[in-house]
Amino acid sequence: MTPVRLVIVDDHPVVRDGLRGIFAGDPDFEVVGEAGDGAEALAVIARADPDVVLMDLRMPGMDGVSAIARLVERGARAKVLVLTTYDTDSDVLPAIEAGATGYLLKDARREELLRAVHSAHRGESVLAPSVATKLIGQVRAPAPAAEPLSQRELEVLALIARGHTNKDAAAALFISEATVKTHLLHIYAKLGVKDRASAVATGYDRGLLTPGGR
Repeated sequence: MTPVRLVIVDDHPVVRDGLRGIFAGDPDFEVVGEAGDGAEALAVIARADPDVVLMDLRMPGMDGVSAIARLVERGARAKVLVLTTYDTDSDVLPAIEAGATGYLLKDARREELLRAVHSAHRGESVLAPSVATKLIGQVRAPAPAAEPLSQRELEVLALIARGHTNKDAAAALFISEATVKTHLLHIYAKLGVKDRASAVATGYDRGLLTPGGR
């Protein structure tokens, strides 16, 4: 099996050394580059073309969220798995909205980290439990449940109801996957739900969706 190609981004050399050591002894992975800040990461990723990027958030110069957003703008194929010490609301939501595939904390066990990288490589979302709790609380807070969905949010909801993935919906609407994720977070908040299935069910209940169309 072809190993998952990794780039490690962290401003602390000892952290990069430790992470490299975790992956070095496993034939399923290959570390193809390292960087100490967001700007350096963009250059390394452009050269190395990794499958997955382990991205710290708080770094001098260009931070992790800015680097993630820039990668999305450039259409980079790499999936970004945030690996940080911080799980505050001000860190979590911006990273997910920017386009991160997953969000883990640095106290994760080795096995959990390896599984998360494999999942990120497959395009699956990975969230540390504390992060998932904060994310749900954050997206529910900004808007009352009665606030109507925008036209674009209705379009995203209709596509999700027809079984489209975030990637499919992004392609159909000519927007990025990160933008689809942001629309979904707003839909969840406005409908007072926490997942795709509940959003679709509530959409039908409120007449926002109809069988065979929207």
